[in-house]
Order: sequence, then structure tokens, then C-alpha cells
Amino acid sequence: MTPGLSVAGTQSLASTARADGVRYLLATFTTLTGKPCSKLVPVSAADELEGEGCGFAGYAAGGLGQVPADPDVVAVPDRSSYTPLPFVRPGLAMVHCDPHVEGVPYAFAPRVLLRRQIAAAADLGLSLSVGAEVEYFLVKRGLDGRLVTADASDDADQPCYDTRGVTRMYDHLAAVSDVMESLGWGPYASDHEDGNGQFEQNFHYADALTTADRVTTLRYVIQMLAEQRGMIATYMPKPFTDRTGSGMHLHLSLWGEDGPRFPADEDPRGLGLSRTGYGFTAGLLAHAPAMQAVIAPTVNSYKRTGATSTASGATWAPRAATYGGNDRTHLVRVPDPHRVELRAGDGAASSHLATAVALGAGLDGVRRDLDPGAPGERPADAPLLPRTLLDAVHAFEADDVVTGVLDAVDPGAGVSRYYAELKREEFYSWHARVTDWEVDRYLTAV
Repeated sequence: MTPGLSVAGTQSLASTARADGVRYLLATFTTLTGKPCSKLVPVSAADELEGEGCGFAGYAAGGLGQVPADPDVVAVPDRSSYTPLPFVRPGLAMVHCDPHVEGVPYAFAPRVLLRRQIAAAADLGLSLSVGAEVEYFLVKRGLDGRLVTADASDDADQPCYDTRGVTRMYDHLAAVSDVMESLGWGPYASDHEDGNGQFEQNFHYADALTTADRVTTLRYVIQMLAEQRGMIATYMPKPFTDRTGSGMHLHLSLWGEDGPRFPADEDPRGLGLSRTGYGFTAGLLAHAPAMQAVIAPTVNSYKRTGATSTASGATWAPRAATYGGNDRTHLVRVPDPHRVELRAGDGAASSHLATAVALGAGLDGVRRDLDPGAPGERPADAPLLPRTLLDAVHAFEADDVVTGVLDAVDPGAGVSRYYAELKREEFYSWHARVTDWEVDRYLTAV
């Protein structure tokens, strides 16, 4: 068996892990912040993990909408996500889990919310494939405690794609790429991004849930391998005022039983998109302000989208809800007829929640057959993206489609309706309470 591929079927998690020489499993789920939470489970207890799950105090994990009196969050492993991680520690593997409360999937868990949108797409005969760009900075602590570029020689005004900068970080970048190769993810490029000390590593697209899981795993792997070399990897959207911020761009494509649904044989607008592709794009544009509260979820995020200049001369962060062809100034870029790229998300976003709201917004455009207008233009009614997190939260609260993606008042969602309404208010207001200090501490240290 190829490590990291599906182990679904008759083979147990324990037998698969033992065959790979795994001694311990990280039973992992993510909070609303994208923080990975795990318990280290010996393989000798893997059958119990698979049969009963693993209990957590949800309030202690943070960002799950629980209080100390609430019942346990029980993480139920998804065998298809099993991923050996011997490069992090010999004998270690990770398995992503669906949080449950009192026997049913917990409605405030990002992975559960994404599953619900995947099911909504399936009801329309559609599935979503996703590719993700993971951008990050490699830094270290200076003598005064400040964060500085890990590579002191990485000081060019325009360091993007600099061969020397990539070469100096060869050991780290190659190690991360080797990990993805060994797991069968299909890595195809690692590059120096636009900011000093900033890098991006890419792997092939997959179904929505698999890619969201892999982003979580990759962020963890990058940070652990950076630590092994005395560095800190941070996904903070804007850690340096004068440098380009870190995004998490999502490449999205819809598929049906007959194949890809975005390409069209004829398109008078010239992008090669079908009516479905334009409808999906229009949904992303229509709900862009509300989505920002989820895909750019911290105070620091708006220092990235609100930047007016950087040392390189460009911010690469969209300011308005527009779309176009192979043009990186737009919120939605259409590099080819098979996919669209949502460019507004950043490194603070949960990969599961970002994918869920993007799918929900796009599907709304497909259902209503929305028209995004002519590409490359900014219609008079095209909304600007929110200037602050508070503005984004207000847009979020006013958008029934985006809030509907994250609503948790469904019967059987793991909470009573009364309880869910209370939690819903807590969920909606959580992002507005995050400070820059908390962002720096979380995104730099975790």
C-alpha cells in the first residue's frame, strides 16, 4: 500500500499502521481557527480509537463553541485520511477525525461543516475538486526577541523566484517536497514568494475534503520540519508591514458524472467557461464580502488586504469583488477553463471552513444561474471587500447563504435547537474578538 492513500475497506486502522511500522497515531481534528488538536494514541489502542473515538474537552481545545459544562467532543477517525509521518518522528502517523457530541457529528466542527456542503453538491449531481496554495514565512527570533527573516541573506527588493534564495533553503524545501512525494500527493513546485523569507509549496488537486485535510497536515509538517532546522514557519497573513502577505488561494472546479463541468466548447466571453462555471464564479463574487469573515478571519488579515504598497511594489491581494482571465489583480482569476482561483483567503483561514463557504457560495450561483457580467470589468455595483474584520463580520451576519453554510440548528446536529441558537451567536461573534497579539502568538507558535 502506498502510504497516505485510502485505507478504507476491510483493513483496520491498526493493521495498516502496524504494516507501516507506525507506533503512535495523532488522532486529529481542527477548531474554527484551523488549529490542529490531537491525542497521541498508541497503535495498541487503535482498535478502540476506531470503534469508540477519542474524547476531548471541547472548551479546552478552544474555538469550538463549547463551555466547560458541555459533554465531550469525541473524535471519530476517518481511515481514508491516514497519513504516516516518519519524517516528523519515526513511527508516527496522523488520522483526521470527525468530531461528534453525544453520538452525532458535531455541527460546529469545520470538517463536519465541509462534509455538509459536499453532500449539498452531491444532491445537484456535482462534486468539488480543490487545489490549495500554502504560503508561509520562515523566520527566527533575533537577539532582541523580534521575528526576523531566517535567511539573513534574503534581503533583495524583489526576491520572488530568486534562485539563490530557493537554493539556500534547499534542505527545508526539499524535505517538505519529499514528504508530499512519499505520501502520493503529487508535489509539483516549491518557490520563493514575493516577500523576503516567504515561500510557497504546491501539490496536485484532489476532492474537497482530501485537500482540506492535506492543507492541515502540510501546515503541521512544514512547522515541524522548520523547527528541526532552528526556524519558525508562520502562516500569519501580514507578519511584516513592508512585505507581501501570505494567502491561501483555492483553485476550484466542479465535476459531474460526465466529467468536468466548467469548460465549454464555445464561450463568447473568451474564458472558455460554461454556464455552470460562470454561475459558480458569480456566486463567489456575490458573497465575497461575507466570505471574508471566514477566509480572512483575523484583524491581521485586513492589514494584508488593505495594504497599499510593499517593498516589491505589489500586494497581490484583491480589493474588490471582480473576476477576469489570467490576471492576479482580481478576486476570482480564471487561469484556464477547468478551474477558477479564489484569491482572497489567507494563511489564518481554516482550510475546511474556507472550502465550505467557497463551495456554498459557488453553488448558490449555480442554483440561481447568476451572471458575473463581463470579465475584467468592475461593475458599478461590484462590492469592495471589507476594510476591517468588523466590516466583514457585519457582511457575514447579513448574508443568509454564507451564514447558512455555518448554521448549526439542524435536527440531529449534536446539539438541541435552543443550545444551538446560543452557540450560533457565540460562533458569529468569535472572529471579532481576536486581537493582533493573539494572531501573532497563535500563528507563529502553533
